[in-house]
Amino acid sequence: MSRVEELSKRERRVLDAVIQCYVLTAEPAGSRALSRRFGLGVSPATIRNTMSDLEEKGYLFHPHTSAGRVPTNKAYRAYVDSLIGAPTAVATAERERLAEVLSAVDSPIETILRRAAQGLGVLTQELGVALGPRISQAILRSLDLVRVNSDRLLMVLTLEGGAVRTVFVEVSGSIAASALAEVTKVLNERLSGLTLEAIRTSLGVRLRDSVSVPDAQELLNIFVQEADTLFDAQIGIGEERVVLGQASVLADQPEFAEVDRMRRLIELTERPEALVDALRKRGETSGISITIGGEHQDERLRDFTVVTAEYHTGSLSGVIGVIGPTRMPYEKVISLVNHTSRLLSDLLD
Repeated sequence: MSRVEELSKRERRVLDAVIQCYVLTAEPAGSRALSRRFGLGVSPATIRNTMSDLEEKGYLFHPHTSAGRVPTNKAYRAYVDSLIGAPTAVATAERERLAEVLSAVDSPIETILRRAAQGLGVLTQELGVALGPRISQAILRSLDLVRVNSDRLLMVLTLEGGAVRTVFVEVSGSIAASALAEVTKVLNERLSGLTLEAIRTSLGVRLRDSVSVPDAQELLNIFVQEADTLFDAQIGIGEERVVLGQASVLADQPEFAEVDRMRRLIELTERPEALVDALRKRGETSGISITIGGEHQDERLRDFTVVTAEYHTGSLSGVIGVIGPTRMPYEKVISLVNHTSRLLSDLLD
């Protein structure tokens, strides 16, 4: 039985009202306030009794200094699960704002992601976050070797979807033109159609007994020995890096009046690379991904909710979303994150 299914219709209505009230006011919700604001069709006493039942089931808790109730992470999860299937439409003004933010078609991908994270953060009043495409899964279409000077080559990798990456290859002494042509031919024959990750981990086996031109084997040995560097997933700018919006949008939220919580948020923004694993795991599933409070495996995220969606650029994918307190307007955030991911995919394609 799911969390939502274990609740009666009245309990669901009261729980939704408590969550909406708390998200709006950041104050514990009382029965009289709920009765006035939401017109639940029952008396404050009935609402109070229902809230007590919800508290016993773990959906609400009762702060000692207040007569009202506050949603738990379990409550937010039940609320979110009931929303996932039917996200609301994004307001016209917000669609236009995002379209304007992402209008710089010719910008580098890292610039586009930063603009997307900042725009999403402003509209949701959460911390926008984006993760660049996972280049390790990019498929090699072709490879060229260009002589730069007597001890350096330029390797040009053309990836599926048209992306191009370059990396310098250090060589010892001049390489004959015939050897350079032979190695280029062999690398294309043996590696085209493979991901960079597959190339990096199996290059030695794939290049075994592959050349007959003198000096070509010596050059191929350099590729085998330096495979981890030459075909690394970090080739280029922006890939697998976390890009953050402005943390200042969270400063006015009451959750961050607590010094410890603000300190933890600042630590996250100062070490965004520590978020790569957490965000990448969210990008492994299609659609919206939402992790709330204690659901996080990373202790640093236990006070936060992370809402993300995957975007696509050719055969590659990245992640766009927001990080904020567990008290957030989930319905609005889900719709905006979903819409932004689609805009990014259309733009980058």
